[in-house]
Amino acid sequence: MILNHFWRFYSLISVAMLMISAPSFAHETEQLTAQSKSDAAQKPQQQTAELTLSPVAPDVYLHRSYQAVKGFGLVESNGLVVVQNKQAFIIDTPWTDNDTAKLVDWITQQGLTVTASISTHSHQDRAGGIGYLNSQGIATWVSDKTQHILTANQLATATHTFAGNQHILQPQLIEVFDLGAGHTVDNLVVWLPTQQILFGGCLIKSLRSRTLGYTGEANLQQWPLTVAKVQAQFTKATIVVPGHGKIGDRSLLSHTIDLLTQ
Repeated sequence: MILNHFWRFYSLISVAMLMISAPSFAHETEQLTAQSKSDAAQKPQQQTAELTLSPVAPDVYLHRSYQAVKGFGLVESNGLVVVQNKQAFIIDTPWTDNDTAKLVDWITQQGLTVTASISTHSHQDRAGGIGYLNSQGIATWVSDKTQHILTANQLATATHTFAGNQHILQPQLIEVFDLGAGHTVDNLVVWLPTQQILFGGCLIKSLRSRTLGYTGEANLQQWPLTVAKVQAQFTKATIVVPGHGKIGDRSLLSHTIDLLTQ
């Protein structure tokens, strides 16, 4: 009942909130006109922003967190909260422990229990809140590849790992796939079969992206091949969520390939 009321209320306000308060993010590297560049130069860049949540589909919520990143400015990052039978599952943590705590508090206020999380690769925008979730006794999942990278970088590691190219986080609700390297060697995608939502993470770019963003750990040769596998496997996807930027449909997959092959 609480979530039903929240759905109706939040659907009305979330679009308005995003329209009036969402900052512009250099990570998306949108093409600017001469006038807009001039205007931007005259205004100090916003370096902080609050965690936001908005409904994507019944029992699925988009969380967005923000971090100032050298060379990219203020970067937004997308993750999901998926709900089933009063249990909540987090797909990618917010950037920081602080925002992850806020996310867990929001989930708890809805009368839900956070059961587990999955992080789709080792970078901070995917795994930055693992330490906080561990401290709360919440099961944290990553691939064995990601765990190895987290360990090597002396970062908080997950309490659970999986090997191979597929993992079922929750039967008939959350399916995790490793289809190959791209943005990183360990990037995963997540499929929600009930809602037909594909969470592409940083493997997939938003339609407003004009560059690939950070490629310091990317496999540029394998990346378009991996996205082609995603295209072939998830033909029923009606919503595609990129790691950064606006959600969309399967056109994000072809757009990502175009960026990689242009």
